[in-house]
Amino acid sequence: MQNNEKKVQLFMLLFGLFVLGYSIYELVIGKFSQRQSLILIIEAIASIALIYLPQIVRKLFKVEMPSSIIYFYWFFLLISAFIGTGLHVISYISFWDKILHAVSPMLLTALGYGLIGFFMKQAKIADASPWLFLLFGFAFAGLCGVFWEFWEFGCDQFFDMNLQRYMTSGETDLIGRAALMDTMGDLITNTIGALVMGIFAWVNSRKNPMYFENYRIIKR
Repeated sequence: MQNNEKKVQLFMLLFGLFVLGYSIYELVIGKFSQRQSLILIIEAIASIALIYLPQIVRKLFKVEMPSSIIYFYWFFLLISAFIGTGLHVISYISFWDKILHAVSPMLLTALGYGLIGFFMKQAKIADASPWLFLLFGFAFAGLCGVFWEFWEFGCDQFFDMNLQRYMTSGETDLIGRAALMDTMGDLITNTIGALVMGIFAWVNSRKNPMYFENYRIIKR
């Protein structure tokens, strides 16, 4: 691991411990129900563990992950798990969820570029059409977005978590188009995020034929 990665990882760890301490504080003062506070504490612990996911993937699958993808992953973990959920920003800022749905496909699109580079093995990226990366990255991010909505649907179906916002805060069921707005809004935002990342990559690949090498996942 590079020195810069170690510094960013240390920052993530310290911030995660702060969020964990804040969640424990909320339990002590009784801000939420005991069950809800315990769930937040468990989520904070799980999020801290997720900081080390890139290292686990490196060792388990014996691959070299590019720093660009790792930094992007840590950024998304910061704004989603720690700031969004742990510090409850997602409850205070109504469009925070849409920000996450815009950022996550950018990360997934970048991961898609890395996977194509991995599958190409020793082939030169400069010899491949950039559209191979652009189309696969876009499709990969879109598919992951659909799977995420499947996950939210399952949580709502079996645990009544209202992740797809099918009912109001007063627990009144929405009907018709109103019940679809959150899900379709998430999918549209996901598509826009992947498209923005694709346009950014296309512009850079026009300037530098080796641009997608920055995302390449390499087998060690």
